[in-house]
Amino acid sequence: MLALKFRFLAGRYHGNPWGRHINEGDVDWPPEPWRLLRALIATWHHKIEVTGKHDKTTLSALIDTLAEVNPLFHLPAASQSHTRHYMPGKTGNPSLVHDAFAAVHPDTPLYVNWPGVNLPEKQAQLLDDLLRVMGFWGRAESWVEACRVEDLPEPNCRPGDDPIDRMTGELHGEVVSLHSPVTANKYAQRREKFGADKKLAKTLPDGLLAALSLDTADLQKQGWSTPPAAQRINYIRPLNALQPHRKTNSYSRPPSRITTACFLLIGKPLPRIEDSLRIGELMRLTMMSAFGKDDAGKHRAPPLFSGHDLPEDNLHQHAFYLPFDSNGNGRLDRVMLHVPASFSKEARRVVGKLSQRKRKLWDPNGGEWQLLLEGIGSNEVGGELTAASRCWISVTPYLHPWHTKRNFNVADQVRRECEKRGLPEITDLKPVQTIKVGSRNRRPIDFRRFRSSKRNQSQPDRHGSFWKITFAIPVSGPLALGFACHFGLGLFQPDRH
Repeated sequence: MLALKFRFLAGRYHGNPWGRHINEGDVDWPPEPWRLLRALIATWHHKIEVTGKHDKTTLSALIDTLAEVNPLFHLPAASQSHTRHYMPGKTGNPSLVHDAFAAVHPDTPLYVNWPGVNLPEKQAQLLDDLLRVMGFWGRAESWVEACRVEDLPEPNCRPGDDPIDRMTGELHGEVVSLHSPVTANKYAQRREKFGADKKLAKTLPDGLLAALSLDTADLQKQGWSTPPAAQRINYIRPLNALQPHRKTNSYSRPPSRITTACFLLIGKPLPRIEDSLRIGELMRLTMMSAFGKDDAGKHRAPPLFSGHDLPEDNLHQHAFYLPFDSNGNGRLDRVMLHVPASFSKEARRVVGKLSQRKRKLWDPNGGEWQLLLEGIGSNEVGGELTAASRCWISVTPYLHPWHTKRNFNVADQVRRECEKRGLPEITDLKPVQTIKVGSRNRRPIDFRRFRSSKRNQSQPDRHGSFWKITFAIPVSGPLALGFACHFGLGLFQPDRH
């Protein structure tokens, strides 16, 4: 048996059913199985493929396996709601748009169960890695935290057409129609049936994986009433599954620690990785602005985000603003906001509104980039940078924070800093002359190494260095050390080689 658990961290699931206009205010509940497989595929392309840890053949086999069985669900209590927005139009007249969603409590999970499915080891490892970094299911606002589980509640939503108990005549559910993926064999038959139609050929690629990866707009343009890789299946869900319910109990379990948020950077051209320090500083300014100011004109941002007025025993528990290149092309396409001490409820609200208000990183020297919140949750949201590894290698230059002395060189400073942070013993520490940035070899002096807002700040190291660190046991990231480590310098990533 295969079972997955999903928590909707923002308390909302956004999903517009296929063929329904957004202003109809409808939402697919439970989330369509077809949409789940597409979310796994999207996560693969954005976060797993670039690591080289798994190959595409394993992904294809995993998708084929999950498509063989229609899953069962255990749905949490939910209610349907919507917000209304006026969007600008080409004619200058705004149009009203309804944004429908299912409201669920963040601490009441949704479970998905494939009875009788047991994954081979490679597929199970890939699925675990996908779930660990999966940012959303449905629209991008549907932030999730997902994992595989052994135990789950009794399913309350399963395939079926008859919601009436024939023994008692009692109505025990309501029928909803969902899109479920077809099996690989059925898709091959469908492809063969329509293969002669040249107009439809480009929406019938070879293989179920490629078919599930197609853009929805392309399918609709070709007139598909149902995606060729999907079929309509009736499910019986609980009565009034989306009706508001009076709260009768309190949630005694504290919410999981929220420590990390990951943002996409959108704009052309994207900043170079050599400018990581500048982008980290701009991200901090944007967060400070998002918290607003009080009547005296002072920023309301708490010390954990501003970095000011921190207690002496803080030990780097405040915010790290870490830009990074997720696909290895030498351009910064994401920014991680990591707060080891965890986000407060107010901070989560502010972070969630950054995308809604279309805030941008704006560089007075040229360039602006929109922020899109990709995921928020525990450390795993950061993908490869927050993975566990014994071996770590520099991504940006390490600038030693103390002045060097005869018996206190740069390597000694790296060891002392790791010891102060409670990290495991370093078993090997080697300097690295250059690192690969895109297609080029770069030296530390090729990077921006001076904070623009701290021109008179004491800076023991003005040149920087690259290092490869090996710990005695695996360490979970993010790992950033040295001067300006909270703004993108001294960043390390797992060394998979």
